[in-house]
Amino acid sequence: MAEITINMDSTEQLRAVFGNFDSNVNIIQKAFGVTIFSRGSDVKINGEEPGVSRAETAMHTLCAMYARGEAITDQNVRYAIALVNEGSEGEIEKMSGDCVCVSYAGKPIKPKTIGQKKYCDMIRNNTITFGVGPAGTGKTYLAVALAVTAFKQHSVQRIILTRPAVEAGEKLGFLPGDLQNKVDPYLRPLYDALFDMFGQEAFARLQEKGVIEVAPLAYMRGRTLDDSFIILDEAQNTTREQMKMFLTRLGFNSKMVITGDITQIDLPDSTKSGLIEALRVLKNVEDIGQNRFTEKDVVRHRLVQDIVRAYDDYHAGRFDGRKTK
Repeated sequence: MAEITINMDSTEQLRAVFGNFDSNVNIIQKAFGVTIFSRGSDVKINGEEPGVSRAETAMHTLCAMYARGEAITDQNVRYAIALVNEGSEGEIEKMSGDCVCVSYAGKPIKPKTIGQKKYCDMIRNNTITFGVGPAGTGKTYLAVALAVTAFKQHSVQRIILTRPAVEAGEKLGFLPGDLQNKVDPYLRPLYDALFDMFGQEAFARLQEKGVIEVAPLAYMRGRTLDDSFIILDEAQNTTREQMKMFLTRLGFNSKMVITGDITQIDLPDSTKSGLIEALRVLKNVEDIGQNRFTEKDVVRHRLVQDIVRAYDDYHAGRFDGRKTK
């Protein structure tokens, strides 16, 4: 048996790290097979090695998050555990102070995982960036935040967001209204992100001026997009021809971000995804970055991580009918 003592700086730090009803330390105890309890400002960790050392590292990681003003959530605790298990806990310091944007409500938007941090840096440093990974990894939201930042800093004059109008399995039939009304349901996630950044009134004014454009991919044909930050969402549902058409719209002083999840392709079986082909064709082209997210980068409910992992295991032939750990 081994025992380690950690001294907390304050009772506030102790409460934040332990969580409501010790919810945070309960997760750590279960993950590493240790016992954690407090005596005044001291925290003691008992158990077998290497579990005790790993639990200590996880606790120090949470303390560092608290010191930087980060909220200690269930999600952060699980992410800290994942970093400790792969020996990457030191990388979390790289995320310190990186505020991508401030939302309309005054909330700072920051990368929450190492994968998200790399993605943001890649967008800043490349003209074209591909962000590929499962649902809930912030691919689109962070791209929109960076677009808003570039616009507010006058690095670009327009923000253009687009996605292919492909139904996700179900047939929606004849939607009412004009053409814009018909395509708006496909573009709703992009509107939601922009509302968060600008507020609805400011967004409406900018859209009316043509400074912000949210449109289906078909509207991009024949255009040259200068001085723009262009985001193509749900790119896994583009055809080869559509992807090539989109990429060749790039104009001077513009950036492009292409996001997608190659496990959620809604194209007919006989149609090849333009995203998959583009990733292969452009992998060695200078000034084009490719960021691959994993389930560890999922920042939604913890079950989304478990769902993504379970599907990955199933399709990799490792599913055995048991619950995902």
